[in-house]
Amino acid sequence: MKLVTSALLIILSLYLLSGCTAAVVGGAVAGTSVALDKRTTGDYVEDQNIKAKFTHLYYQDDKLAETTHINVTSYNRQILITGEAPTEHDKQKLSNIANQIKNVRKHFNEVSIGKVSSMSVRTNDSYITSKIKSSVFSRMSELDGAQVKVVTESGSVFLMGLVTREQGNQITEIARTTNGVKRVIKLFEYPNPQDPKI
Repeated sequence: MKLVTSALLIILSLYLLSGCTAAVVGGAVAGTSVALDKRTTGDYVEDQNIKAKFTHLYYQDDKLAETTHINVTSYNRQILITGEAPTEHDKQKLSNIANQIKNVRKHFNEVSIGKVSSMSVRTNDSYITSKIKSSVFSRMSELDGAQVKVVTESGSVFLMGLVTREQGNQITEIARTTNGVKRVIKLFEYPNPQDPKI
């Protein structure tokens, strides 16, 4: 009996220690992302809160959550809502949720009216997103993963981030020429007003 108890205690200790390690590593990664990001630490944290609040309010409406497929992205206190909803009324409900959230500067409701996308479409979208990110960050070493958001829905690519106009145009060209992309929607912000318009 003592042997079994000791073994269980050892396993439990190892499990708890591995959890702590994951928490420390996760914290370090999050800290690195904030350090590389062009947003302030406050904006970075607020974006996480905005996404969590939207998700919470979305799931409060059982029918809406059951009949729609939604992805929400928050960057620099702007919300991008993508996915599919069966009716215009449901799409408007999603805008209403965004409008309820404090500190949101602007929201983009890019939800399509129609049937919920299939798993194969979503898998292809994820593949397109990964291809674009890989190309962007291998060709543009001055950028990092926290600085640019790439979202793909049914072949439509949405680009968010704080970049220069030149960087924005480079990223757009990479996305536009990626196989499987149907259209590219730029939602970039340009923090330097002195940037020449290209």
